[in-house]
Amino acid sequence: MNQSVVIENPTGQFREDAKVIGLVGLGHAISHFSQLVLPPLFPLLKAEFGVSNVQLGVIMTAFFVVSGIGQATAGFIVDRIGARSVLFAGIAIIALAIFGLAMTHDYFFLVACGALLGLGNSIFHPANFTILNHRVSQPRLSHAFSTHSVSGFIGWAIAPLFVTSLAVPFGWRGALIGASALVFAVLVLLLLYRKHLELPHSKNKTHAQHDAAASTFGFLRLPLVWMCFGFFLLTALALSGIQTFTPSALQQMYAISPWLAGSSITLYMLAAAVGTIVGGFVANGTANQDRIIAAAFISAAMMAFIIASAAVPTAITMILLALIGFAGGLASPSRDLLVRAAAPKNATGRIYGVVYSGLDSGQALGPLLFGMLMDAHHPSGVFVAIGIFQLLVVLTATGVGNKALRSRQ
Repeated sequence: MNQSVVIENPTGQFREDAKVIGLVGLGHAISHFSQLVLPPLFPLLKAEFGVSNVQLGVIMTAFFVVSGIGQATAGFIVDRIGARSVLFAGIAIIALAIFGLAMTHDYFFLVACGALLGLGNSIFHPANFTILNHRVSQPRLSHAFSTHSVSGFIGWAIAPLFVTSLAVPFGWRGALIGASALVFAVLVLLLLYRKHLELPHSKNKTHAQHDAAASTFGFLRLPLVWMCFGFFLLTALALSGIQTFTPSALQQMYAISPWLAGSSITLYMLAAAVGTIVGGFVANGTANQDRIIAAAFISAAMMAFIIASAAVPTAITMILLALIGFAGGLASPSRDLLVRAAAPKNATGRIYGVVYSGLDSGQALGPLLFGMLMDAHHPSGVFVAIGIFQLLVVLTATGVGNKALRSRQ
């Protein structure tokens, strides 16, 4: 099986590559920012609307169900009309959805706006990877992927701090209005620099025709595609527990303040960003990407089980949570390289859309599972489940790595 990316970069200049990478990374940060604008506000929303943790989890489930279905669909749309237009539409939808959340006085409208937010989030992986693959020169493509991952972690890290800081003086509605304004400002910036995100139309059309002639849906018959999907599904299940109910679980288990509990997510994401940078160097030094992933997630699972024991001081717990983030980040470049090695030749938006929709599927199921654990008064179960999913990730990563190796041979 061959490498998955065709590089088309007419300039090959460092400055142009840097601009493309930076703009795409900024858009990816907004994608991850949108995923965490609501969970830090769950305690306030619970009091405002009188709902349970499971009902709050339903909002995020609606988000990721729509995002997962939309992401698989968005890959085909990207291949047909172009990545740039789809990227702009997604960011605009996110800004509108967050503003709608700020204005609602009805729980069901919260769910509807959460679904709309998921629709906006669905476009980023197929659009971003298509732009990077066609606009960034080969020598800097690995740096582009690394920056893309890091920008997502930064978006995750900023969101809890941003909304909780605004919620103190302005309430949760003011926090969401501020978040909507931030997303809209990023959209304006990308529109101003839109020429750097444009794909070569003639070449893009040629490849689209070639792929369509080969088989529009033929890639769905490849077992590796679905193994990669399962890998992302399990990764997202573990991540959803950290993103959604870790602050609430930590408050119950360790009696810490809401601000400190919310900051734990920021600490996790910042550590994950550092881990991603380090992981880029580690991944370049070996062809055994599955072994790196296995070592990272086994370590993360063990630390999650230690947190679940509630037998360590709060300071140690925060350090362990940061180390879990670092381990996940360390595995991230190896993850992308493993998927790239497993993907068929000339992979385009639809390949990335289907494989990465596993992330949305896991994050759609996760909030319901972790919400039920919290409603059943088992906050430690959140971390036990996180550890179990991380161990299952090891099995899928090893399977993908072995099958990819046999395919290359």
